[in-house]
Amino acid sequence: MLKLAVIGAQSLLGRELVNALEAREASVVPLSTGPLTVEEEIGDLVVFAPTPLLLEGLDAVILADTPDPALLADFPGRILDLRSEPEAKTDPMPLAGAWPKDARALRSRPALEQVLALLPSLLEGLGDVGGTHLRSVAWMGDQGLDGLVEQTLAVLNGEDPDLAKLGYRQAFEVVPVTPPAGKGRLMEVRVPSFHGDLLILQIRAAEGKSLVKKEAPAGVKWVDAAPSSRDVAVSADLLAHMDLAGDNKAAMLTLGFDPVLWGVLRPTLRVLGLM
Repeated sequence: MLKLAVIGAQSLLGRELVNALEAREASVVPLSTGPLTVEEEIGDLVVFAPTPLLLEGLDAVILADTPDPALLADFPGRILDLRSEPEAKTDPMPLAGAWPKDARALRSRPALEQVLALLPSLLEGLGDVGGTHLRSVAWMGDQGLDGLVEQTLAVLNGEDPDLAKLGYRQAFEVVPVTPPAGKGRLMEVRVPSFHGDLLILQIRAAEGKSLVKKEAPAGVKWVDAAPSSRDVAVSADLLAHMDLAGDNKAAMLTLGFDPVLWGVLRPTLRVLGLM
């Protein structure tokens, strides 16, 4: 049985990780990032204050939040950095397959990259792809959810919202973010929803090809209508809907996904060999 610790288990992401890993018969030590608050001590999940002794004999440590750097200074096992802002110098986890044998530490990839990697398994004849990513605040975990709640309450009370947690004004607003140069033809639009990202893609077939919908791979479900963010938030599957043009040379593909599930939980189980 794989022996793991989740550091930051008191956070939204940490709780989800502990639940998902324990369901796969892994031995999980849930750790905080420091001394616990009263609310954390009386929560449903028993979380321990981190010490080097609790890391002895573990195969891997998963970072859902940032611990004291000294805690991992002598840890000999693998480290998976799943924070919203992981250590940039660390190599990202692979888009397919298990943990690379020569890597001691890996960092997470954005959920968007994980979902885009699925496109060849969804469609035959794939050519040019462009579109819009409607991004919820769930990718930021507790910080995103708390930030949106605080901003929403402030606006309803006629006050200017505090931007500290989100870094931008989001409550009751839709915020387009121009793609960085060289990052393709995908526009990000930040929307005031908690969970449920939508990826709306305009797809053209490759030259001499037609677009053909494939059988949905594991974890994906073709649906009869474009999913809403609410549909996505209550589904464990990635929801996919395609509207083909008459000649099958172009299509509108809508993909709905939970950024925590698809950007963190499923890739984590995959690279650890638990799915």
